[in-house]
Amino acid sequence: MNYAEIELDREVRYAAFSFLTEQTNVYGEISHAVLLKGFQFNGQRVPLIGPQGIFKPKILPEIPISILTAPEVPGKPRPYDDRPVESGVMMYRYQGENPFRWDNVGLRKAMTAGTPLIYFFGLVQGTYKPIWPVFIKEDHPETLSFHVLVDEMQLAQNQEAWSLLPELNLRREYITAEVQRRLHQDLFRRRVLHAYHNSCSICRLRHPELLEAAHILEDKHPHGIPVVSNGLSMCAIHHKAFDSNILGIRPDYAVEIREDILNEIDGPMLRHGLQGFQGKIILLPRRIGERPDRNRLEERYSRFKTAG
Repeated sequence: MNYAEIELDREVRYAAFSFLTEQTNVYGEISHAVLLKGFQFNGQRVPLIGPQGIFKPKILPEIPISILTAPEVPGKPRPYDDRPVESGVMMYRYQGENPFRWDNVGLRKAMTAGTPLIYFFGLVQGTYKPIWPVFIKEDHPETLSFHVLVDEMQLAQNQEAWSLLPELNLRREYITAEVQRRLHQDLFRRRVLHAYHNSCSICRLRHPELLEAAHILEDKHPHGIPVVSNGLSMCAIHHKAFDSNILGIRPDYAVEIREDILNEIDGPMLRHGLQGFQGKIILLPRRIGERPDRNRLEERYSRFKTAG
């Protein structure tokens, strides 16, 4: 690229990062429609995604602006097996199997130039978690994949710092590991809430901003894997009650409130917020495979009875 193209590339990326900052400050996650519409740059529309996972808008000379991992659809595998290969490194598959396709070549150019990209990770259908800036660390033709690292968001706003990045892989691996952990939590939450149609399984509250994904068996448990059948959509108060063994859920999906709480007299919040759900059947996902696993519930319920 000549000097003018390099400057244009930087300006467009800077504008894209600013746009994403504004969007995520309000919404946290971004819809497919918003990314497809993109933003305006000098009177020209700049979309951030396209029909393929590696995307370069027409305004950019050579190097793509974003990579995308499609969300999982229940019962169907992702078209590409993008995933962490180790803590602190993410693997991103080539587009197709030809290392010399223009989009794969574009990512190779991004690696050589140290150019920051945006990674859109699909949480559920139509919703993405934007991660930026990301950098191509290594090219692996033998596995048709690139290794990707994440750096600090503040860096994305500092154009002068881009030229200082090539030797910062150790810090990037640490940051990438933290992003992987948060992404793991975000993905579990969105899948669980989606299965419960954004409702609390106890009280049916339908405000996603007040909902959380409760683990039946925690992450450190051998069977505490992050699958929907090991989760329950709950509002904050019922999640806290569940984690504190004030509220239990039997393997037959009935709610049980700890006996001392049932006998307590403390106003309408306690009466309607907890005591009133004694014996009620929780809201269940429509898909049988996403419903709470009865074996996990039985183990968790036994803890509740012991604590009570």
